[in-house]
Order: sequence, then C-alpha cells, then structure tokens
Amino acid sequence: MIGNRVWRALSLTCFIGVAISSCGLAQAKVAHKIHCTENQMQVEIQIPEANKEDSDKQPQIYLEGLKDYPNERCQPQISELHAVFRLSLTDFYECGVTRMVNQLTGKKVYYHKILIESAEGKEVVSVKCITTEPFYNVLMLNATKHHGVVRRDVLPAGFQEPEDLEITTSLTERAPEPRLSIGVNQNGKKVTGDLTVTPGTPLTMEINLDRDSAQVYGLGVNYLEVTDTRQLSETIVFKGCTVDPYLFENFNTIDGDTLSAKFKAFKFPDSSYVQFRATVNVCLDKCLGTQCSNGQIGYGRRRRDTTEVLAQGLVDTNKVYEISLAMFIKINDIEGVNRNEVLQLEENLRELKLANQRLARNSRVNFGES
Repeated sequence: MIGNRVWRALSLTCFIGVAISSCGLAQAKVAHKIHCTENQMQVEIQIPEANKEDSDKQPQIYLEGLKDYPNERCQPQISELHAVFRLSLTDFYECGVTRMVNQLTGKKVYYHKILIESAEGKEVVSVKCITTEPFYNVLMLNATKHHGVVRRDVLPAGFQEPEDLEITTSLTERAPEPRLSIGVNQNGKKVTGDLTVTPGTPLTMEINLDRDSAQVYGLGVNYLEVTDTRQLSETIVFKGCTVDPYLFENFNTIDGDTLSAKFKAFKFPDSSYVQFRATVNVCLDKCLGTQCSNGQIGYGRRRRDTTEVLAQGLVDTNKVYEISLAMFIKINDIEGVNRNEVLQLEENLRELKLANQRLARNSRVNFGES
C-alpha cells in the first residue's frame, strides 16, 4: 500500500514537471504556465501590459472552437494580471480537451489550444498535460508467456569472435506522436461562429493527421457520439459503421490520413449546441476498413468477438494510439428553414434512439452468450 502511494506521488510529480516544461516549447509570445493534476489542467495566461491600461483593448481569450460557448467552466477567470482556465481531465469532453492514449505504454496526453485576439492580431497557445501510469503490457506478456530456451547451432564451424569490435555508426529513430484535428465544412468553408448553420444544411466532417504523422500512421473512426452538451446523447457511428446513414454517412478515406463523412445539420430540442465526440484509432501505416451492413466500407476497425480475441491475443497490434476528441457546432433554428426537413430530422433522431436501444440489447445478449 505504501509502495503504491509512493509510486503515485512520484508519477504525479513527474506528471506536473513534464507538463510545465512542455509549455516552454509552445510557439507563443504570451507568457503562460500550466499546472496539471490527475483531474485538472490549469492554464494561467499573463495579460500583456499594453492591454492592462486600456479596458477597451482587453484581448479576447478563449478555447479553440468555443469563442462564444456559454458554459462558464470553459471560460477563463479574468483578473487584472491573468486569465486562468481550469479544464477538467476527468470529463475532458466538456470543454473539448483531446486525450491521446499510447496503447503500448499507457502514456496519456491531454491537449488543447487557446486563442488570444488583440489589436496586434491573433495568437495561438498550445497547452498539454502528460501522464504515465503503470501499465500491464499485454504484448510483452504474450511474447514471454510460452518462451523457452532452445539451443541452436547457427554459427559456422570454426567461427571465432574478434577481440576488438569497432562500431562506426549508430542510428536511433522515433516515430512522432500523432496530432489530430477535427472540423466541419459547409460548401468548402470551415464552420465557425461566423457561419450560420440551420437544420438540414449539408455538412462534411473531416478528421486529419498532422503532416509529420501522416507518413507513418493511418486513421479509423471507431465510435462517434452526438450530444446536446447537457443530458441527451446518441451513438451515431458504432464499431466503424453509421447507425443512421440519413443523418450521418460512413467515414471514407482516399489515403488513410484524412477521413471525411457527409451529414445533415441537426439539433436536439432544447439546445442550440451539438457536440460530436469521436474515438479514433491511429494505426501503423493504415487502419483496415469495416464491412458495414449496408455494403459500404466504414473506416473504423470492427471490435472482434470474445472467442477471436482469446485466440489471437488481447491487443490489436495494428492500433498504436487511441485518440478521443470533440467539436461543437451551433445550430440556429431561424425563419425560412424547411419545416418538412426539420420534421424528418426529428423523426430520424427518434429512430436513432431506438436503434441504439437495440444495439445495447444485442450487445448484452452477445456478451452473455460468450
């Protein structure tokens, strides 16, 4: 018990130290500090001197994609000297924090971007927290479980090892940690607070790998959930396949580094905001597509059944990272909207709820049979 406490204390100290040192790598002129705990990322941004004296020149400081989002927990607390964000790492989806989990080591990275708009222009501050936890490496277990020492005569007769061995070169390479971005386009333009999105508007969601990682990895969306940011939520992509192709089509890809899916803007009855929460697999080279029931290929790997997992091992070696990320869209229900389209979308939302209930029942039945 004492050993576990010491380990947790050491891990947390390292967790905080790494996170603070990493902020120095951010390409930002604005001074900022990051303090991490297991449950929270606190970011303290120093307000520039020029903006302190003139209240009319106070900068706008907000999380990327959440400029006018009304949730107070996603807004900074402003004082004369600092703007302070306190972002939950327990409910990291709440304010759009991205979580990346290394499937081989258990290392977790949480990151976000903060935008600062002032008279001098716009500046982006990248912030992150890193934690490494004890991890039971199943790959290592499987590799050593049936290991035995076997003598093999593989050297030629008369072989003699030289006394002096000179090593002339040494080469060490590391694969980059992937970074993902998620966005929604309307007629080729990125959806931001400046664009009005109404129910039924054709949209395209895109998930992209950063340029350095695109040469090494591929992507596959495993799950996608949509919520009203309050109480209601529905699964819209399940094990790589869409649950309702009228609301949201399957993800497609050309090169494996960018995934895109077409959908129609929709909203829940009591909220103007819709949040999409995606679970994305990052695989070496590329992720395999899933054969969906409608005959299409969805780019998210199908979770294998229990018997297949036991036969082939507990870890999918093609999957290196699992990244959970989210984005928000504001849907405006204004005059001129096609009411028939809105009614059809509401009907599809009800059908989506029923479909998810059937999926939940089938999952329980399959689990019980296994």
